[in-house]
Amino acid sequence: MSLSVFSQNEKIDELTVQIAFKKPDSTKVDMSLVLINELYKKADYNKALLYVNKTSKLSEELNYIKGLAESSYYRALIYTERNDYLNAIDNYKKSRDLYLKISDTLGVARVSNSIGLIEIKRGNYAIGLQNSLSAINIFEKQYLKDELSTAYNNLAEAYFKTNQIDKAIEFNYKALDVRKQLNDTEGIKISTKNIAELYSLLKEHRKAIEYYEKVLDILNPKTDQNLRGEILPKLGSEYLRFKEYDKASKYLVEGLKYNRKQDNKEGLLRALNAIGNLNLQNRKVKLAEKQLNEAYAIAQKIDNKKELLENYKLHIALDSTRGYFQNAFFWQNKFYDLKDSLSKVDQPVFPTDISPIDLIKTENTSENDTVTVKENELPETKDSWQNNSFLLYALIALSTVLLILLIYSLSKTKYHKDNLKKEKEKLTQEQVRTDAILEQTHHLEEVNQVKDKLFSIVSHDLKDSISSIKAFLDLLKEDSISKDEFYELIPELSENANNASSLLFNLLNWSKSQMQNLEPKPELFNIQDVFQTKIALVEQKVEDKRIVLIDESQRDFVYADRSMIEIVIQNLITNAVKFSRIGDVITISNVDANGKSLICVEDSGVGIAKENIDKLFAAHKNFTTAGTKNEKGTGLGLTIAKDLVELNNGRIWVESTENVGSKFFVELPKSEAKA
Repeated sequence: MSLSVFSQNEKIDELTVQIAFKKPDSTKVDMSLVLINELYKKADYNKALLYVNKTSKLSEELNYIKGLAESSYYRALIYTERNDYLNAIDNYKKSRDLYLKISDTLGVARVSNSIGLIEIKRGNYAIGLQNSLSAINIFEKQYLKDELSTAYNNLAEAYFKTNQIDKAIEFNYKALDVRKQLNDTEGIKISTKNIAELYSLLKEHRKAIEYYEKVLDILNPKTDQNLRGEILPKLGSEYLRFKEYDKASKYLVEGLKYNRKQDNKEGLLRALNAIGNLNLQNRKVKLAEKQLNEAYAIAQKIDNKKELLENYKLHIALDSTRGYFQNAFFWQNKFYDLKDSLSKVDQPVFPTDISPIDLIKTENTSENDTVTVKENELPETKDSWQNNSFLLYALIALSTVLLILLIYSLSKTKYHKDNLKKEKEKLTQEQVRTDAILEQTHHLEEVNQVKDKLFSIVSHDLKDSISSIKAFLDLLKEDSISKDEFYELIPELSENANNASSLLFNLLNWSKSQMQNLEPKPELFNIQDVFQTKIALVEQKVEDKRIVLIDESQRDFVYADRSMIEIVIQNLITNAVKFSRIGDVITISNVDANGKSLICVEDSGVGIAKENIDKLFAAHKNFTTAGTKNEKGTGLGLTIAKDLVELNNGRIWVESTENVGSKFFVELPKSEAKA
């Protein structure tokens, strides 16, 4: 840094000397503009403005329009840095008119982008967007990275302020891409953080987690302390939305400790609110109360209204959980009062009626025009208020009125108590309704996650089967294999076609049953029929691996969604084949166990290590390993199986020993559950 500053100063000194001995021509103007640029970058605005005025005067004498345009542009930049927007806009417009005169499109674009930035800062988003968008077209054509970085960032902010979140994300991505090419580390951090926050606003919380974690990875622990303190609680809160308590706790505890150490009140407030929410969900009520009370005190002290609003909401939940409905009612009133005031302040608008800064300067009023009060117009004062009998009577009257009001207030106490009791009963009923809605919302979210994972695994397996078929046909089409060789591959081709057909069949059955909603459609069906159908699908692979497949299944009826259970059984049998070696044994059976059907798919294959058993059914782990013949998987098969079984009021578990084999158990009801 010292070398850079020394080099810059040396360049400024050298240019200053050269300009002093230069003839007053256009070359001197151009050299002066280089010097002005260096002084502007160094933030030496006074000296830069001095040279701007000299350069402008010389350009005018020479009728050198480019010099006049550039000097006006730099004058506007300096006024912008001084927050003198009136003079800034005036000079920007002069500069743009001059650039237009000489058809300098790049100069026009730079001016438009600068005007856009000012208007966005002032809240004139419509005008700011218009100017910045017109500039971007030129910057993109000439691929000017520095200018694009600024323009993209300006547009992202403007779109965010006007509540166009998708557009804000789009331009943050563009800014991020350019900043990566410029190796602008600080810009990369800010753009990545912005993207994470915008995804959170869109409720795309997995994407928000992805980008928050990317920011954490590139933060400098020494120079980015405030940013780290801001992101840790936000990341923990995102994991909390998915009830991934281990990860949420990890980031929230780290964020709490980190912000306490840095004495970062904003970060500490955010962390306390989030960790209080975590403890509230885990029924650690006393700890949650302590943390939320501390957060409440900090929010009031630093006047952070958004986090205070969140704190009110959490206090309502806390006191409702403890049965303190009167307290909950108190917090609820504060919550809605603050929410209403914030909605008026923060409501995004598209300000079409706001005009740019008026360029007509108003004349300053002179100091002699100030209004004065004549001495004889002031009211006369008395020597002592004690001698004023009127004042004494007024005080007595006021005391009488206050006494009457006090008596009236006491008479109304019973009335208020009755009202409070009614409000408490209303709040209790409202809490019951709220709990029911939250339970329903949680259930729908779980069902939706099942749907997403289902389509993920089915589409993955379907793609593999169809890709394999296409590859065989392409080989034949290109004469890369003979027909005899192709005939030898027909059994494998047939198996892939069967797999694809079966997957499509299940997918269509699933879709048909879910047209109205995402709930399972249970029915009584013979589980043995499902076993026989799914065994037929793996016959070729069983034969290839010379596996001994024993079918000990028996006729038995279960009460569940058949399409869902078919997917579960196919997954378990396919996995058993995948992880069996040549000559291993697979046994499929079902028995009656305490009025329920207990299904078992057992293999003598490679087994599962102890440390991996817990990962099998966890969606966020996405755990997968290759089969004994390097067969690939999605890592979602057992996760979706677990979700489908649980949706049908069943359960699934595994017993396994490494290098000995595995047993997968599925327990399903045999009749409809009693209400």
